[in-house]
Amino acid sequence: MSINKRISRILISIMILSVMAGCGNNVQSDEAEAKKEPTTTGIAHQAHWSYEGETSPEHWAELDKLFTTCSTGTAQSPINILHEKVKDDESLSPIKVEYTPSQVAIINNGHTIQVNLKNQDNPIIIEGKTYTLQQFHFHLPSEHEVDSKHADMELHFVHQSEEGTLAVLSVLITKGTENAELNKLWSVLPAEESKQETPIESAFDLNKLLPADLHSFRYQGSLTTPPCSEGVQWIVLENPVQWSEDQIGKFEAIFPHDNRPVQTLGDREVDSDN
Repeated sequence: MSINKRISRILISIMILSVMAGCGNNVQSDEAEAKKEPTTTGIAHQAHWSYEGETSPEHWAELDKLFTTCSTGTAQSPINILHEKVKDDESLSPIKVEYTPSQVAIINNGHTIQVNLKNQDNPIIIEGKTYTLQQFHFHLPSEHEVDSKHADMELHFVHQSEEGTLAVLSVLITKGTENAELNKLWSVLPAEESKQETPIESAFDLNKLLPADLHSFRYQGSLTTPPCSEGVQWIVLENPVQWSEDQIGKFEAIFPHDNRPVQTLGDREVDSDN
């Protein structure tokens, strides 16, 4: 194997370890190898980071040399999606979501609430390429803005292809009616950080967390938590879902805010599959 290929595989492994540490939240965070239980193995040496004070997003790059991309990257996430600048791309195929009711487990990893999948049976297909769901987690308020406005929360479904590339399906959440399926998770919502996850007894229907209309914005970005690795395909669904004020409040009581501020779009384009 050539040196360049070895380096490339090492970099991909670091990105995956981070995501499964949480979209960058410590995976047990926001994004362990894809087919293994998400753990903090391999990232324990990284510096502590948070959303407040001296370890907040504006200081991430100063905390660890592995986090340098958080300040030097040119394709960072999240972003402010401006409708007036979105390009309608008729060549884009609608995203295909093939989620099935699955066994999951929930954990508080210190940065967010994360839900880990116990199978590899939940793919999405983007332009003919398959990505398999690894975990999903939440941010409050939303990390992405739409026309300079935050949603109440945001849900990130983190997927990985066979080659190790990542795709994150984002769902914006607004206050409204209760999401009954969510109560399966929220009934055992872990208020304290722990290395132990809590299994959900009955199968969880992932589709119940999605809007009926899957039209989306697409762009190339990064993990939204350290090490802020780039090369992540983002799919931000245009239509939000509703949760009750009580459901949002239960998350907020644990994480008053866990969102990275929006980053400069630069010369990137945001496409729409409308």
